[in-house]
Amino acid sequence: MSDPAIIVIAPEHSDELRTQFRRYEGEYTVVVAPDLASAAAHGRALQDAGTPVALFVTESLVPGTDIHALLVTLRGVVPTARRVVLSPWERFRAEAPALRPGLAKGVYDAFLLLPRGVRDEEFHSAVGELLNDWNATVGAPVVETVSIIAPSLTGVALDVRGLLERTGLPVGVHTPDSPRGREVLARYDGPPGWPVVTGVGQQVAPVLVTSAREVAAMLYGRPDDVDVDAVVDLVVVGAGPAGLAAAVYGSSEGLATVVVESEVVGGQAGTSSMIRNYLGFPRGISGMRLAQRARGQAIRFGTRFFTGWPVVGIEVGESGAPHRVRTEGGEIAARAVVLATGVDYRRLGVPSVEAFVGRGVHYGAAMAVAREMEGLDAYVVGGGNSAGQAAVHLARYARSVTVVVRRPDLSSTMSSYLVGEIRHNPRITVLGRTEITDAGAQDADDAARLEWLELTDCDTGRSRHVPAGGLFLLLGARTACDWVPDALARDERGFVLTGRDVPRDAWVDGRPPADLSTTVPGVFAVGDIRAGSMKRVASAAGEGASVVPQVHLHLSPAAPPSPGPSPASGHATPHADLS
Repeated sequence: MSDPAIIVIAPEHSDELRTQFRRYEGEYTVVVAPDLASAAAHGRALQDAGTPVALFVTESLVPGTDIHALLVTLRGVVPTARRVVLSPWERFRAEAPALRPGLAKGVYDAFLLLPRGVRDEEFHSAVGELLNDWNATVGAPVVETVSIIAPSLTGVALDVRGLLERTGLPVGVHTPDSPRGREVLARYDGPPGWPVVTGVGQQVAPVLVTSAREVAAMLYGRPDDVDVDAVVDLVVVGAGPAGLAAAVYGSSEGLATVVVESEVVGGQAGTSSMIRNYLGFPRGISGMRLAQRARGQAIRFGTRFFTGWPVVGIEVGESGAPHRVRTEGGEIAARAVVLATGVDYRRLGVPSVEAFVGRGVHYGAAMAVAREMEGLDAYVVGGGNSAGQAAVHLARYARSVTVVVRRPDLSSTMSSYLVGEIRHNPRITVLGRTEITDAGAQDADDAARLEWLELTDCDTGRSRHVPAGGLFLLLGARTACDWVPDALARDERGFVLTGRDVPRDAWVDGRPPADLSTTVPGVFAVGDIRAGSMKRVASAAGEGASVVPQVHLHLSPAAPPSPGPSPASGHATPHADLS
């Protein structure tokens, strides 16, 4: 495959833009076109020749063409390409009010000032971010770190690729009869089966894996690798935004910190293709990249990670003894524990749909299979931000995307910016007052993939069958902490109670625990698992940072025997400045 292309529409400033994009010519094919017709023709020709188009860049004023219509046309030519609008300095302020609404609605990805000289690194930083995002989600890896050999991308092979892509590792999937497949299998000396994987961690020789957890252990080790004689200051259970923030601030404040994650660093947020409303990222950031940056930060301060090991229990320490966090791979003794396990997606509960899980039906965004939806009809069930982000991402590949919700529309459950982005994407349709009631395929064997769904109108009860190549279920929260000790108070839905929500009979001297403290001294809860939490990435990260002063207070020799008032109430706490 030839180098991916960057197509620049430059009716006025072609010389300047040729100069600016010259730095990319070693790794991209740069095409400068004078108008939309020429750019669209180049895009189609490149695609037909097997050259992917990574980026469209257009000046804000193209004679004879409305800029918004131009951008919609470009999205139709190459849906997966990122799109940038450039405005010259003399028109930037005047054009911004008319152009920025299109940015908010996802018509294009960035609105930038046209460079006025050399080494405009702010401009190239934005271009680099967009190319980085394209390469992570669309482009095939040039250097392949991990190779997965399997006849088809289903079952364990799909789980392993999903895990590796969410860790940011370049991964390739190859059939046994492909050149790479034959090369790897020639070195394989093990029992028959699929998938065979090579290049994971220190494991150089090809190995047969039976679960994604095995691969996670190869990458990150086992919890019993922690010295059994050591007692760490803090164990964080869960590596979503809340857990990662707790790890960063805990370890940066000098606490010996260990994070245990049952699946992949990032949690549910790590599956988001693009988070656009997180503070400080005006062009958005994928959940995977946000999580990996936070993990890198935590490691820099000394945090140790063990991924792929669900916690199965906590033995509460009595009379000052450490708590013991138990996993299937070992246990860790800790003076304090932060629960940041997040939540799982609720199950749909339709047996015929459940039968196709992993064969066209997926819980969560399943970014690893989005590319497999090319030319197919995809359905997303759910009305939250995760569902909206999944729909927008799938629309880059699928022929059509339909969002199915029981409510009349998305306005009451999804952020406004996502509602607008969905409304202005011609590939996405929203079906309100509708539910999935059946699923099937022509062949009845266990290897058959999903081919159709039954949609039922919630008001009339009428049903119809529709062709479907993929169903993505993002149905809202259910707790994933049945393993917590009985001493930890939870509400009727299983969410952990903290602060003033703790039952009054658990208060000490008439005072509630601190805001993020539970009914067990030294055990805290943050993020989605906490009753009353906001269920947003930023709020989860904020709670993860805010819990660290309370951990310090608990660990302080002068600390009272039970959790005290929240730092927010005005009481001073050690290490309260976490900047």
